[in-house]
Amino acid sequence: MSEETLTTSHLTGAETTMEVTQITSEYSMMSLSPLYVYFEIAVIVIGVVGTAANALILYGLVASKQHKKQVLIFNQNALDLFTSIFLIISNAVRFYDFRLAGLSGYWLCAILLSDAPTWCGMMGSTINLASITIERYLKVVHPIWSKKKLRSWMIYSAAVFAWIGPAVYNFTLAAMSAMVIDGKCYAYGIWQNETATVIHTIWYFVSFYVIILAIIILGYWRILVVIRRQATVMAGHSAAGSSTGQTQSTHIETTVIKTMILVSAFFAISQLPYNILYLMLNVNPNIPSFAVGYFATMFIAFVYICINPFIYAIKFDPVKQVLLRLIPCKKISDQANETMNMT
Repeated sequence: MSEETLTTSHLTGAETTMEVTQITSEYSMMSLSPLYVYFEIAVIVIGVVGTAANALILYGLVASKQHKKQVLIFNQNALDLFTSIFLIISNAVRFYDFRLAGLSGYWLCAILLSDAPTWCGMMGSTINLASITIERYLKVVHPIWSKKKLRSWMIYSAAVFAWIGPAVYNFTLAAMSAMVIDGKCYAYGIWQNETATVIHTIWYFVSFYVIILAIIILGYWRILVVIRRQATVMAGHSAAGSSTGQTQSTHIETTVIKTMILVSAFFAISQLPYNILYLMLNVNPNIPSFAVGYFATMFIAFVYICINPFIYAIKFDPVKQVLLRLIPCKKISDQANETMNMT
């Protein structure tokens, strides 16, 4: 899950001191390479941009009063903001070359240096993305059932689970697999059994990529079919006219769906390289691990949380309107237009 995984995913209790020394030597060489330093700096930049962008989108959701109507979308950006903040913290800490020792060193390794908080946010964002898809599917494809059965507590429960579930999983896994060797932190990669490594890796790939992707594809495919059918029906009744409230509600629903389709598509593309590499390295230990490939796939995966806010800013109209009003030149232009209209 973190850079230590690349070199320690197959360490077992039966390995000799020579093998442990070789592993620590390989990690030390990678951590001192200029490529590693550039990667850490790039990830911190992603974290800074992601923090600012996601905070701005959260403001836009609150200002447009969409945070209560679109609870899971608000939760999605909150998770991305959390991830961005810990990208900065965990990667900035690594620039301090201190040796870990004792119980405090172990817990610092397991809780912070393992990137557990970052992966809690990433995994929570993934789960929440599936929850948004299911919510949109029920409201569009089964509108009558959703009005009767879909309650607010269900949506809030899904939002809370996106935080609690990944936290329990990641911190438990980090605590069980973390180890301090020669003052260095190795987390998510110390396994006592190679079979357990393979089983966990396949489970992780299927659960947090294959199944999520299947939910997204099937869900939005059915949603688009229903929307197209509804558009045809509405076009036939357009001559009779329709209420402004219904038209506005339909428009917002459409922008939400378009926005989430783009976010989901970007998730599928950006998370694929890392998941494939993670699967290959842990299922087949004989495959050589390349630092360049690892850094590239991780960089693409982290860019996902940085790009998401820009998709919301461009495609989600309620937030877009709020953000446009924050632009000074836009305010001046609107004031000038109002003055001209008055004259």
